[in-house]
Amino acid sequence: MKFKSTLALAVGAAIAFSAPPTVAQENKTLKVGALVTLSGAGASWGRGMLEATELAASKYNEAGGIEVGGETYDIEVIAYDDSYKANEAVSAANRLVYDDEVKYIIGTVGSAPILAIQPITEKEGVITMTLGFTSEALSPEKPYTFRPNLTTAEVAQPQIDWIVESQGIETVGALFPNDETGEQIAKDVSASYEEAGAEMSAIEFFERDQVDFVPLLTRIMSQGVDAIELDGNSPETAGQIVQQARDIGFEGAIIRTGGPATAEIVNVAGAEAAEGMFVHAGLDPSKDSVNAYITEYEETFEHSMNGFSPFFYDGANMLFQAMQEAGTVEDTDAVRKALESIESYEGVLGELSWTGKDRYGIAHQIDAPFYIAQVRDGKEEIVATCDIEGCE
Repeated sequence: MKFKSTLALAVGAAIAFSAPPTVAQENKTLKVGALVTLSGAGASWGRGMLEATELAASKYNEAGGIEVGGETYDIEVIAYDDSYKANEAVSAANRLVYDDEVKYIIGTVGSAPILAIQPITEKEGVITMTLGFTSEALSPEKPYTFRPNLTTAEVAQPQIDWIVESQGIETVGALFPNDETGEQIAKDVSASYEEAGAEMSAIEFFERDQVDFVPLLTRIMSQGVDAIELDGNSPETAGQIVQQARDIGFEGAIIRTGGPATAEIVNVAGAEAAEGMFVHAGLDPSKDSVNAYITEYEETFEHSMNGFSPFFYDGANMLFQAMQEAGTVEDTDAVRKALESIESYEGVLGELSWTGKDRYGIAHQIDAPFYIAQVRDGKEEIVATCDIEGCE
């Protein structure tokens, strides 16, 4: 399903009302696709990505447009909902690339969808910025795909090392979605617990539309695990698991190694059930830039922000900067090379660069600081600061 950017339209309307008609007519249009999940269990992720893109675009539109290569463009965000399904992502990618003629796509949310659309986007030289966690998303054979968010592969080991040691955890149970994302995260997280000296001794997979987890949790709890790991689950699903685990008496640690979504989890599970949960945090709330972004986001959209949103706000802005440095919006190979060369970008998240050459064979993975937090009275309280080398 296609969505028009209400924020971009509102901004466009404001410009048309306030600017001289001759100036408005001179601006060209730069189309940016948002191929994200806007329905179902992953909707909060997709909405955060879309609205981050809209906010980044609105900054340029409010200033009169983005200037690239001597031309000025109004940025139009065109969004499609893939429902977190590969076949719907392919349909949306075909529309964006061949009907809407976009050369830049923010998305997809999931791993299976990004792998499904890459034969189209890579063939046509369309730059994508995916949230998909799979290691297969990035490779030298896919030079137009970038990942502006950290994944389990980057954050799991330092966080798990710290939690296992500080909490004395020996055995872990886990529930993962039965798809490409879940399988990849299960592999990464299991290896990290083993490296840290613990064992992921009980693993259950389930379909993403499942809502009753009591039978799976009962099997996991029967094995006497010290903790339950929830990385890879959508915010809504993770909240349901937390609530149901506490309802049936699980008293051990609950850990979410990746996927910032604490507010959504607490909304679903309740603050009491989520109390003490260890969560991955991509944001440091003590940073002025983070607080400013959260305030602007919530005032603009009138709902709380998903934790992935700032990654895609920074990612979209890095993409726009690359267009300006390349001096073109048409030559995506030149834009790709300019984007690759951006280092020490000062974003909402802090200083950002690209990494991943050793792990993926191509440095298209964002490098950013991250944190471990515990839920206290429904809010994140940072207990450790991390980089890919460790947490302290």
